[in-house]
Amino acid sequence: MPVVKVIELVGQSKIGWEDAVRNAVKAASKTVRNISGVEVLNWTATVDPNNGDLTEYRADVNVAFAVDGTD
Repeated sequence: MPVVKVIELVGQSKIGWEDAVRNAVKAASKTVRNISGVEVLNWTATVDPNNGDLTEYRADVNVAFAVDGTD
């Protein structure tokens, strides 16, 4: 049975929250192998005070991956 490690990351996007999650997982996959899942913990955004538009989306996520050699 593999040992699974979980790391917390914050993804960012100017497009939307789902894109922020994708960006976090994609960035993690550059250095982390065996990613098996993601859990969204929190959604936040910055707001343009002049017009009320959302300008940057953030997603706090937990990314799970199997530790090498524990299969």
